[in-house]
This record gives sequence, C-alpha cells and structure tokens, in this order.
Amino acid sequence: MTGQVLLIEDEPNIIEAIKFILSREGWQVFSHSNGDTAVQTVRERAPDVVILDAMLPGRSGYDILRELRESTETAALPILMLTARGQTKDREMAERAGASRFMTKPFSNAEVLDAVRALKGA
Repeated sequence: MTGQVLLIEDEPNIIEAIKFILSREGWQVFSHSNGDTAVQTVRERAPDVVILDAMLPGRSGYDILRELRESTETAALPILMLTARGQTKDREMAERAGASRFMTKPFSNAEVLDAVRALKGA
C-alpha cells in the first residue's frame, strides 16, 4: 500500500532522509520548500499524504494547514505536521489548525513510516 507523498520542508538533510525512508518502501515522494506556493503545489500534485514543516520560508506551516483545511478539495487530505518545537502549545496549534498527526524533529525512520502508512490507510 503506497502512494504519493508531498513533503513540504526546507531543510535539505530532512528532505533527503524522508525521501530515502519512504522511497525504499515504494512511495513516490515529491518535495517543495517554499511556503508561499505550498498550497498551490498541493492542489497541483494531489498527493495521498502531505508532510508539512511548521516553519517554512515565506509562510508558516500552520497558515498553510489552515488554508488547506478551509478548501473542500483538500479538507480531508491526511497531513502530518513536523516541527522542531515539540512543546504542548505547538501540538495544540497543529491540532487546532487541522493536522491529522503531529511529529517532532528529530524523528526515527520507523516513526515516519508508521505515520505515513497510518495516514494513507485512514
């Protein structure tokens, strides 16, 4: 059970790590690193799952998430929110904005795989 993942992240080492982890399992992974054009890219690619960083150049991941949730075409899209700040308030912000799941950096390979599999199956 695989599909297409859109990774919206601006740190090259994290992009490479997640691409490697998911590609090995048969997922097709595309990355995008500009917050300003992220929503448009989600609409064009129509991925099965989005992995979204909370802090991006141009626009916050929380703003992007809220906009995706407000649109009927992306309202139910499974979105995994990634952040380097794992405090309770960050988790609550992600939940309020509509994140399907929340994960803090650093993360393990198994955590990423489990989260993407669970979101795709949801």
